[in-house]
Amino acid sequence: MKLLFEKSVPGRRGVRPCRSDVPTSIHINERLLRPKPPQLPELSELDVVRHFTELSRRNFGVDTNFYPLGSCTMKYNPKVSEIIGGYPGFADLHPLLPQLRMGGILTQGALQVLYETDLLLREITGMAAFTMQPLAGAHGELTGVMIISAYHRDRGSRRTTLLIPDSAHGTNPASASIAGYQVQAVPSDATGVMDVQALRRMLNDQVAGLMLTCPNTLGLFNPHIKEICRLVHEADGLVYYDGANLNAITGMVRPGDIGFDIVHINLHKTFATPHGGGGPGAGPVGVVERLADYLPVSLVVKRDDGTFALEYDRPKSIGYVAPFYGNFGVILRAYVYIRMLGREGLERVAANAVLNANYVKEKLKGHYDLPFAQACKHECVFSARRQMEQHLHAIDIAKALIDAGFHPPTVYFPTIVKESLMIEPTETESRETLDGFIEAMIEIARRAQTDPDSLRSAPRTTPVGRLDETAAARQINVAFPEVG
Repeated sequence: MKLLFEKSVPGRRGVRPCRSDVPTSIHINERLLRPKPPQLPELSELDVVRHFTELSRRNFGVDTNFYPLGSCTMKYNPKVSEIIGGYPGFADLHPLLPQLRMGGILTQGALQVLYETDLLLREITGMAAFTMQPLAGAHGELTGVMIISAYHRDRGSRRTTLLIPDSAHGTNPASASIAGYQVQAVPSDATGVMDVQALRRMLNDQVAGLMLTCPNTLGLFNPHIKEICRLVHEADGLVYYDGANLNAITGMVRPGDIGFDIVHINLHKTFATPHGGGGPGAGPVGVVERLADYLPVSLVVKRDDGTFALEYDRPKSIGYVAPFYGNFGVILRAYVYIRMLGREGLERVAANAVLNANYVKEKLKGHYDLPFAQACKHECVFSARRQMEQHLHAIDIAKALIDAGFHPPTVYFPTIVKESLMIEPTETESRETLDGFIEAMIEIARRAQTDPDSLRSAPRTTPVGRLDETAAARQINVAFPEVG
């Protein structure tokens, strides 16, 4: 497929703009001007339409096929959320419109959505209050860690360390470090969950808290979780819940009931926003009652007359973490999804996610190494160590899946499993789809024994074949072709 620059023909155009009525006498500082006009391709409307239509046919997404990317919950989302998210009354709102008087009626519906989503998330998680501001999961993590810091600082305690399991998402230690904490990794035990005895030894008066994903990145729910929360609280620390894997327990277990003090939720994973490509995202953060004063400003409140407004007078707040009120379009879609499913529907989401993951685990455990054999939650993790006997790696299996029409699962994470393959089927995939994926994985395992070279050269059905990823990272080509 040619680039637009390669299709360019001098003088060809798809539109003739009207003569500009902008005064030409306006002086623009020369430092702000390009040294020469941009070299853009010259194309007809038909050229452009065909080019981007062809590109769209080469995209891979949940609307085209199975996307078992572990720990990211790449699931199909109902189109009704998209339809309502596109309502002009919501989509065309400007964030600087008045809240109440002088046209404030235009924003009352949006403020009500923010307020009621807060209430719904409280019920789902067992928290006392939420901020809707954070724009992603990692942004929510940073917000939560800043709240931990504000809490200890307000009590006159200067603590330096956050504890994080060795199986954690990489954003956990990154968020803790950005907030100024030192990170200590808590090892996993022989069953794949965080070692409680190691935690006991590491707790001291310098520990500000623990960041924990539950179930963890192996898809395993820690049976000692209530004891873990108790131990951290006895050391006067706070327990932070990384909500990336909430899809596994939504409607079944509330983190606040277990003992967690702070929760972030990836609305774009758990509650109906197409996820991937770096956005859009939303990572609301909820806290227990004693931490509510530290939440970012502003918060949406309901007034005595039934109208909604923003509250700014919060002296202990950590301040703003994002402009305006969060990623409203994502929050709105989550609101629709939660209201549409209700309590019973959300319970079925978690139940089906767990069922699908265990179905895949049981079907594939005879063909790939399974480091931890107990029942998993929303995702299962295999290892390609068996295939290494044929000098193959997890990346070879992932590339071969592309030829079979499936997006690869997450590979090489979590790092505590050698040659890991993390598979999350989600609740939205049918048994027929899972059977097709399982058959492809079994066939790849068979080819690993009989024709390993065919896996090393995969993929062979894509517009671009196997790339030298190391060379690509070290020798970045930033040149663009000239026109004409």
